[in-house]
Amino acid sequence: MGKFISVTHYKEESLYWIELNRPEAYNAFSDEMMDEIKAALTEAEGMKDVRVVIFSGKGKVFASGADIKELNEMSPIEALFPRMQSLYDFIYQFPKPTVAAIDGYALGGGMELAAACDLRIATGRSKFGLPECKLGVIPGAGGTHRLVKLIGEAKVKELVFLGDMIDGAEAEKIGFINFVVAETELKERVVDIAKKITEKAPIALRFAKQCIQRQADIPQEVGMLLENLSQAYLFSTKDKTEGVSAFIEKRKPLFSGE
Repeated sequence: MGKFISVTHYKEESLYWIELNRPEAYNAFSDEMMDEIKAALTEAEGMKDVRVVIFSGKGKVFASGADIKELNEMSPIEALFPRMQSLYDFIYQFPKPTVAAIDGYALGGGMELAAACDLRIATGRSKFGLPECKLGVIPGAGGTHRLVKLIGEAKVKELVFLGDMIDGAEAEKIGFINFVVAETELKERVVDIAKKITEKAPIALRFAKQCIQRQADIPQEVGMLLENLSQAYLFSTKDKTEGVSAFIEKRKPLFSGE
């Protein structure tokens, strides 16, 4: 893929930033933007020294969801195979930890993008909402499913049926946002949290993410077996040996991802 237009992506040490870059359109998702996000993620996945991927938005909006102009032209058969839902599934299943750094509006698909990430850090002035029913449609990228797992059926129905927005403090209160920070401290706090993640063994994080995300979809005994098998595999890794040795020797571990 050539030069990116709708997305800015760059690497800072072990962190990989993907910044939505359509401020003139309130960072609405176009087909071009979705292609570029997928390409950036694919690049990040292939870089062994990248440990955490961070999503952010340029301007006063994190993401405002689908581009209404493109939505207006979408046919029923295109709606049956939604690209945004496929992209968000890719983000949710991404093997490396993902963090949403939110400042401003995260509406519709923007809130669903945040829901697809592993952790969410927002400013108090951020606004969240699911206004799709005002347009005669419904949330179509995880808002009626993935978001229910995060904040519960009753709260999702409230957001969808009423179409009202909530701020960062309320989003934290209902369990959607992990941390609320001042807008001047957002990047610093995001980097601090992301770097804390990078101190952990990457293979262990990958297995932990899979075990946690599968728990709602399988019986408990199957989940416990998955957890046990994952643990058994991790005992064969160099990272496990390094982690235990570092603890015994009272030093900081140096994980290689092997």
